[in-house]
Amino acid sequence: MSDDLIVVGVIAGAYGVNGEVRVKSFCAQPMDIETYSPLTDDTGKSYSLAVIRPSKNALITRIAEVTTKEAADALKGVQLFAQRTQLPVLPDDEYYHLDLIGLDVFDTGGTPLGKVKSVLNHGAADLLELHISGEASTVLLPFTQAVVPTVDLKARKIIADPPDGLF
Repeated sequence: MSDDLIVVGVIAGAYGVNGEVRVKSFCAQPMDIETYSPLTDDTGKSYSLAVIRPSKNALITRIAEVTTKEAADALKGVQLFAQRTQLPVLPDDEYYHLDLIGLDVFDTGGTPLGKVKSVLNHGAADLLELHISGEASTVLLPFTQAVVPTVDLKARKIIADPPDGLF
């Protein structure tokens, strides 16, 4: 997948019988996903998305190319991507998750801790899932200013001050 593409949502399934779909938006303002339309999937197929209304945990949307429930059902789980150039420039202390994945993580003394495998959010705050070199397990590091004081995208590294006992 190209670094020029950022996942902005995922199709959660069909809604009704006329081809509408539920879309889980990953945008800070969920309704903004429509402004990036047309979106693409990981194969490059294009989707013209129009938000009908918000619903609990998703947006009810119409995709111009989808007119039946069966076609909408077939799209469940499809990730929707926007071009990086379409997205807003972030403030210095905010990052697109894609930009953090793969960064090396060091403690404040310079000791390597691992590499960012993924960025998770289960409601309260973001967590960096770190793959520890030489181990099969991962560690979840809170992605807060106190625990992660420095993110250097140009140097492709993160400096962390993990809580005692985490490693």
